[in-house]
Amino acid sequence: MVDYKDIGGRIRAIRMERGMTQAQLAEATGCGVTHISHIETGNTIPSLQLMLDIINVLDCSADELLCIEVAKARPIYESWLGEQLSDCSPQEVKLINDMVLGLKASLRRLNFTRDKE
Repeated sequence: MVDYKDIGGRIRAIRMERGMTQAQLAEATGCGVTHISHIETGNTIPSLQLMLDIINVLDCSADELLCIEVAKARPIYESWLGEQLSDCSPQEVKLINDMVLGLKASLRRLNFTRDKE
């Protein structure tokens, strides 16, 4: 099932990351501010054309907005993690790596299972 609230949240997050207001996105895509607001809250399902317009205006990939399954989103998460590390010092990278390894070990001890791929 498609979670339009989740997709709307991703649109909002990317829009804000780009420093855009709802009004600017609305103007660039040729729709109303209220319509953008309703899309971002999941109260309105955008047309395919409007989704394409949003993707082009936000200069993002469809995967970034539409990934519903974690397995399919993995490349996006990996890319995002790499971006987060790009401005870190070597010491920060080492600390983050140690934290990730500790978290991973804890999750496995608690019996969280990896998705079957």
